[in-house]
Amino acid sequence: MSPVDHKNKPRGGADDLPPDTDLEDEAVDEIVEPAGPDVAFTAIDWTPHAGDAEGMVGAEVIQTLVKRLPNAPGVYRMMNAAGDVLYVGKARSLKKRVTNYAQGRFHTNRIGRMVRETSTMEFVVTRTEIEALLLEANLIKRLRPRFNVLMRDDKSFPYILLTGDHVSPGIYKHRGARSRKGDYFGPFASAGAVGRTINSLQRAFLLRSCTNSFYENRTRPCLLYQIKRCAGPCTGEISHQDYAELVNEAKDFLSGRSQKVKTEISVAMQQASEALDFERAAIYRDRLAALSHVQSHQGINPATVDEADVFAIHQEGGQVCIQVFFFRTGQNWGNRAYFPKADPALEAAEVLGSFLAQFYDDKPTPRAILLSHGVEDQELLAEALSARAGRKVAISVPQRGEKKDLTDNALQNAREALGRRLAETSTQGRLLVGFAETFGLTKPPVRIEVYDNSHIMGTNAVGAMVVAGPEGFVKNQYRKFNIRSTDITPGDDFGMMREVMERRFSRLLKEHGDVPAGDAVDGSADDIEDDISGSFPAWPDVILIDGGQGQMTAVRKILADLGIEDRVVAIGIAKGQDRDAGRERFFVKGRDSFSLPVRDPVLYFVQRLRDEVHRFAIGSHRARRKKEMVKSPLDEISGIGPGRKRALLMHFGTAKAVSRAAIEDLRKVDGISEQVAKLVYNHFHES
Repeated sequence: MSPVDHKNKPRGGADDLPPDTDLEDEAVDEIVEPAGPDVAFTAIDWTPHAGDAEGMVGAEVIQTLVKRLPNAPGVYRMMNAAGDVLYVGKARSLKKRVTNYAQGRFHTNRIGRMVRETSTMEFVVTRTEIEALLLEANLIKRLRPRFNVLMRDDKSFPYILLTGDHVSPGIYKHRGARSRKGDYFGPFASAGAVGRTINSLQRAFLLRSCTNSFYENRTRPCLLYQIKRCAGPCTGEISHQDYAELVNEAKDFLSGRSQKVKTEISVAMQQASEALDFERAAIYRDRLAALSHVQSHQGINPATVDEADVFAIHQEGGQVCIQVFFFRTGQNWGNRAYFPKADPALEAAEVLGSFLAQFYDDKPTPRAILLSHGVEDQELLAEALSARAGRKVAISVPQRGEKKDLTDNALQNAREALGRRLAETSTQGRLLVGFAETFGLTKPPVRIEVYDNSHIMGTNAVGAMVVAGPEGFVKNQYRKFNIRSTDITPGDDFGMMREVMERRFSRLLKEHGDVPAGDAVDGSADDIEDDISGSFPAWPDVILIDGGQGQMTAVRKILADLGIEDRVVAIGIAKGQDRDAGRERFFVKGRDSFSLPVRDPVLYFVQRLRDEVHRFAIGSHRARRKKEMVKSPLDEISGIGPGRKRALLMHFGTAKAVSRAAIEDLRKVDGISEQVAKLVYNHFHES
């Protein structure tokens, strides 16, 4: 599906539309939209005049827009008055699909609310329905509309890389674009699974895992050679030819020919034993044990499935879990549970189909995809994935045999994972209710922000904010604040907290306006549906401050200056006597300070929040301190970039030697002109 040549075509791509399509009075632009990492296609951005539906909303505006839509495949976007995308959908016929929305008859409350909030729509006409499907998945992942099924976790998967750009290939964990020359094996479900596998493979095949620069500068074998995790090619402990044989064995094992590798090692062990070379035989024995360890941690290794991803979906309690198992080269590379945000009224087939399109938007596709449930547009999805992969991709719902066992196992894992999540969510919900009762809130909070500072005698001071909600900690909302003010006395915790509060809430006011009256979920059906569809309030209901009355006085003054003191509840947590956990004092406006019973679940909940902000603040402080410790004086010289800095250090050895060098010596360094030499010299010599 490569882009077509439009050199001699009129702007707007009219030749791609049906002959009866009327383009009069429409704003049409030809665009090339990416449908994924490997596919680009020509589409038409179809934007009716804004004046056609000015002042209209809901079904009325849709009725106006649908009149000029073509009977062609494409993608549509529904947006509210603020310009936020509410929903992205695809259609075999844009005119027919959008007409359904214009009729005003809806099967679910979700669709009704979506239409009522729509104030405008945008359309992209594609050449085929396959292109529309791929573009829809791409736009959903990029725009994250609140009424679509949304993937919550979109991390790239880790791979094992056997490099091919060095005389002695190394074995590494790899994420991201596969641009480095070599062989990639995976995907693995987690970085931990990759790490464990690499450790075992190092014991089995003695492959190096060091960097090329470390390898080039070795004069004697490192510790990994001493503990039998590396063959020592860097210092000639093994010839390049023999090391290449180890690399080939590792490739065979990771490519599914594990039995062949184990047989060869067993034969070599037997021969060494018969030759009375027991030390060599012991090495082969340990390698066999390492290979068995790898396979024992892979769980199910099917005999009839060489390369496939297995998906199973389970719905319960208004939530969804999709379990994914990865099988490559006949081996199980792990599994991962996803909890997409979807309307409870959606059927499993619709949720799973939308999830699959987004899942493979930027990931390599296996030759087979096995599902626990059939999905809508299954054949269309298979065609789209096949077109992007450049080979056939089969999607099926097994009914018997080993493949059915694999989907059943995935479904059982999905049930158990969702059961655990529902239990955790229920517990979190009860804790939030108890939290509201304890601190006199009118309703359970949806967003809690916790603040703390970290420093050593005022140096490298960092403020930290963590966020918690109905589903636990929301780590993508965490923020750190490097303390910038020069007016703060080193170690002044009140001043640091004042700066953090000012920066946080000033920015919040600038980006999101005043505190929305209905920002929190109050238990109504509409608000609960909002929360399910993926919205999370930007404004906190409660802020917890790690500090006593003094900290709270500073914080409340900042909130009062910003005019939001009565809109955000601020609670202080002071450490108890002897700093013992369980003796904390709480400071709330309008109440005397108080403590909670030692075994109160709400106290444990608050302690968890405080411990998490401590962890995050200390980690941020240590990272900043480490960066300062390795900072070079050369970094402070304007005009000295990484290249010149590297050249100076390579020539003189240390930054201290550079500071003592004369201008004539500095000029001898490659890339250092007389002007730059004077700049460096003057930086270190005031006279």
